[in-house]
Amino acid sequence: MPTTSPARAFDDLAARFLAEYLRLEPVRATEAGAHAHDATWPDVTVAGDRARRAFAESTLAALAALPKDGLDEPRRVDAKILDNQLRYRLFAAEELRELDTSPLAYTGLIGDGLDPLVTRDFAPIEARMASLLGRLQGIPAIVEAARKRLAHPARLVTETAIEQNRGLIALCEADLGATFAKVPAQRTELEAAARRATSALRELQAFLEKDLLARSDGDFRLGATRFAKKLGFELDDDVDPAEIVRGARALLARTQEEMVATAREVAPALTPARPVPRLDTAAEKKAFVKAVLDACAADHPTDATIVSEGRRLLAEATAFVRAHDLVRVPDEPCGVIEMPEYRRGVAVAYCDASGPLEQKQETFYAISPTPAGWSAPRVASFYREYNRAMLADLTVHEAMPGHFLQIMHANRFRSHVRAVFSSGPFVEGWAVYAEGVMAAHGFGGPRVRLQRQKMVLRLAANAILDHETHAGAMDEGAAIALMTQEAFQEEGEAIGKWKRARLTSAQLTTYYFGFTEMTKLRAEHEKRPGFRERTYHDRLLSFGSPAMRHVRELMAGPADAPTR
Repeated sequence: MPTTSPARAFDDLAARFLAEYLRLEPVRATEAGAHAHDATWPDVTVAGDRARRAFAESTLAALAALPKDGLDEPRRVDAKILDNQLRYRLFAAEELRELDTSPLAYTGLIGDGLDPLVTRDFAPIEARMASLLGRLQGIPAIVEAARKRLAHPARLVTETAIEQNRGLIALCEADLGATFAKVPAQRTELEAAARRATSALRELQAFLEKDLLARSDGDFRLGATRFAKKLGFELDDDVDPAEIVRGARALLARTQEEMVATAREVAPALTPARPVPRLDTAAEKKAFVKAVLDACAADHPTDATIVSEGRRLLAEATAFVRAHDLVRVPDEPCGVIEMPEYRRGVAVAYCDASGPLEQKQETFYAISPTPAGWSAPRVASFYREYNRAMLADLTVHEAMPGHFLQIMHANRFRSHVRAVFSSGPFVEGWAVYAEGVMAAHGFGGPRVRLQRQKMVLRLAANAILDHETHAGAMDEGAAIALMTQEAFQEEGEAIGKWKRARLTSAQLTTYYFGFTEMTKLRAEHEKRPGFRERTYHDRLLSFGSPAMRHVRELMAGPADAPTR
């Protein structure tokens, strides 16, 4: 009887794992573009936790028993990615325990589970509404589990869940009606399920406001030990958190100096009657850069023009990439849309791509007018931060040659393990690196370069904020000072980021880590004979979206190494 080859054994294990993972995590499956479980929810009871943990432990044991020496390089990388994901899941179950400690685990799950069935066109509406019916019918069970399990969250987490749940109530009670009207044969059943879901969500709202909030005395800080562990899993690398902070502070200082030179270039066109002042001290330099940024901020889009300006900038960036032969431009289209009202108010733009397993690929570059209820001063602050030069840089980051281009390249690498578990540091690192490439080649001139440098300050500040919030004792005053005085952010932007830092952990570091690793890798390869930027970029993007430690290994190998 023939022995199964190591490659076949790993492929079989990976296929079994993914099938069961997508069954146990149906909302993540929908997001990834696998729709066999669109009508169901994960089991969020304690029994469900036990099942997921047992599955991770058994898969990890089976993976450890495989003979890795017989695998080719693409499979060895996938095996390491799978190992990191399994160990991360066990760490989350044992030490993070979000279903016991965070009501956002429930409100976020419900929102993620409903949204793509309504907003995306991956299947006929009748099929999507049949799945939506199943998910609406399952909401009462999620609410029941939340009421049983939640004990002592951090107060901010409960307050944010209260805000989110109000939106979920509005969605089920009123907003879904227009969608139901498109499927008259299913409308009555859908409306009945939506009423039951609304009733359950109102019960959840009462629980959050009248019971859980009073005992929300948990600590939003993760603590140094757990933060270090989580950061290692998020980055999928052997990292020293303290060294990351030291590097981020050094990058912050270095970029501040670079901005002085760029501001000198920009100032004459913005304030021709005002000579450049003496810049002998650090305070004088910061004041000068801030003044130039303020002048740039005065040139901004409006609610009436921002979407059309986004379309123009995407076309200009695409033409620029082609003209400078920087990287292969995808054949797939990228639509520019007005951001939905319920997603506005956080950033001016984002890339909304279909999941990696989706048969019908749709990518949208969403541009945001401000929310309808905002005051005039808040609108003005938002557009000062997201002025025309910053919008050009964001178009690079979110679309071309940033997220949209990178995702289209990644979709050509046909490993489902690598597709479903893409690396945040790689994805964000490429997008920030791409900003630097475009600025270096002159896209948008020195004004856009200045905004790109401001974005580097932001990612450095993000890493510092992430660490000092969860592994230290940073308070709001120190956080706002870091972002406004050292990274030149508008106060409204800084207040929102302080909230995000407390609600999340380890994610804000991914931008800094991915970018610095991308920069070091580029510097290393530039020294090699025959380096060509286009060839380098196409190869860098040919491996999917693996963690940077794998990218370093893959790029060190021969250019004709096999891929899957």
